[in-house]
Amino acid sequence: MGVTSGKGFLDRLNKMKNEVWFDGERVNGNISEHLAFKGILKAKASLYDLQIDSDLKDEMTFFLPEEKEPFGISYMQPKTKDDLQKRRKMMQAWARNTHGLMGRSPDYMNTVVMSFASSASILNGRDNCFPDHLHALYKRALKQDLSFTHTFITPQVNRSQVYMEFSDEPISAKIVEKNNTGLVIKGARLLATQGGLTDEVLVFSAPRLFIDSSEVFAFSIPSNTKGLKFICRESFVGGESFFNHPLSSQYEEMDSIVVFDNVMVPWDRVFYYENVDAAADFLLQSSFYSFAYHQVITRQIVKTEFILGVTELIVKAINVGEYQHIQDKLSEIIIGLETMRALLEKSENDAVADVFGIMRPSLISLQAASTIYPKIYPRFSEIIQLIGASGMILLPTEKAFQSEIRPDLDQYLQSDSMNAKDRVKLFRLAWDLTMSSFGTRQTQYERYFFGDPVKLSSNLYSNYPKDFYVEEVRKFLNQQ
Repeated sequence: MGVTSGKGFLDRLNKMKNEVWFDGERVNGNISEHLAFKGILKAKASLYDLQIDSDLKDEMTFFLPEEKEPFGISYMQPKTKDDLQKRRKMMQAWARNTHGLMGRSPDYMNTVVMSFASSASILNGRDNCFPDHLHALYKRALKQDLSFTHTFITPQVNRSQVYMEFSDEPISAKIVEKNNTGLVIKGARLLATQGGLTDEVLVFSAPRLFIDSSEVFAFSIPSNTKGLKFICRESFVGGESFFNHPLSSQYEEMDSIVVFDNVMVPWDRVFYYENVDAAADFLLQSSFYSFAYHQVITRQIVKTEFILGVTELIVKAINVGEYQHIQDKLSEIIIGLETMRALLEKSENDAVADVFGIMRPSLISLQAASTIYPKIYPRFSEIIQLIGASGMILLPTEKAFQSEIRPDLDQYLQSDSMNAKDRVKLFRLAWDLTMSSFGTRQTQYERYFFGDPVKLSSNLYSNYPKDFYVEEVRKFLNQQ
């Protein structure tokens, strides 16, 4: 089949009837028509439609030698630096279509599946490991253009480094049975963004201290597997009006708890289980981090471009560009944007082929970027709030502009360069980006996208090659 269309994606998802719980009720009917999900699913469908646009086929798709149908470039295994840049340009196109605000656009998980399959040989010959199943997943995902969510975070019962779970009923998802059919999983995993809104859910274990081997597994199963349910948080969709809620009405990505109620995972869907060393080695030695960072930072750059555009438009609207403190604030965004761009480009320039022949972008440059962004993104939101000031609060609705008080609004809410309606429309965008429930979730999301920011800094320090610089200083000190 190759690439799918937006309609094809939505039709497939509606037919699955995944068990999704929202506000205490199970979602019935077409999930693409539910108020909490229709905006994000429409936006997601628009990305798939770009793949079948005849004017964009060279930018969005690629061909394999043995296949006649085109496939989405986000599934491409890059063998050269040109391939790596093709992947980035395709991901930029998808990110620009959603202004970088869809953290789990399909290319993120497509990239994860690609990287897992590319490094599957790490599992060769290890106990309870099935690398061929990863290759089968990649082939299935590629040919059917599947969408994925993933989950690997355990419930936040106790974040102590030495916590062991002692409970009659599993809290964290565990293997409770092994039989001829496969593994039986019971318990929960957290924070599946777009959980229940994808074809499959990819589940794997992140290494941690004193982990129970029954919690170590990796597999991918259809989202409508019996016993699998997704429990959603409150929706941050403010409403369907683009004027009132320009971002949340389109890009609100639901987050969910994934509950495994004695879920049967067939053996041919299992990648590894009960092998702590294999689980740790696979994540650390595979190309997962290199390619996941590469996709995320590509998106974050596009998001920063959008933030810069919004901020500059506010500056022009209220005519404050002449003030140096405003210029200083805008320069912070520019410096952040150019820093991220430079690190992404360096990661591609310094890319080398791994032992499997896959061209990996430089992890060090990408780690540096991923350590910076959780610090600068909250500041970008603050800058918009500071420049917008009271204008971020006095925001009439679309309905108010359709009422008899419209003349008052036109008179008192106009700006130096905009009429009242356009000015309010801009400031509602800024509010939705930084101050609404949707906007504050965006800030928290970027803070913790790859985990604890302190741990990210620690990993960068630990992995950075410092010996050369230390030796240079030693030479200097010993020269006499």
